[in-house]
Amino acid sequence: MKNILVLLSGLLFGFGLSLSEMINPTVVLNFLDIFGDWNAALMFVMVGALLVTTVGFAWLLKKDKPLFDDKFHLPMSQHLDNNLLIGASLFGIGWGLAGYCPGPAIAGLVLGQMETLYFVIAMLVGIKLS
Repeated sequence: MKNILVLLSGLLFGFGLSLSEMINPTVVLNFLDIFGDWNAALMFVMVGALLVTTVGFAWLLKKDKPLFDDKFHLPMSQHLDNNLLIGASLFGIGWGLAGYCPGPAIAGLVLGQMETLYFVIAMLVGIKLS
């Protein structure tokens, strides 16, 4: 049952990314182009995700434990270290240059674009090297 729910969650997430056009790097890059062909769509996607996450976490964390585990696995560290700052900076730079982040890139593989495949391969190599 757990694997079926994980699969359904992933499919729902991918569908949402596709529906909101977040698998299209041009939409992301146009959001970042505030003095050019600016597109506010990503802002609405982010606000929607923030609302769902806020309500979802508030509801979930009232429970004693998750449905398929013994405890919640939440980050406990509250300090900024060099690894976090460097990783976040590299993510932001890569996102701004390519217009992809991991979720939309993986969802975008279904479109069969070679550019997306190259990004995912580079992403996986980077993950392996880190």
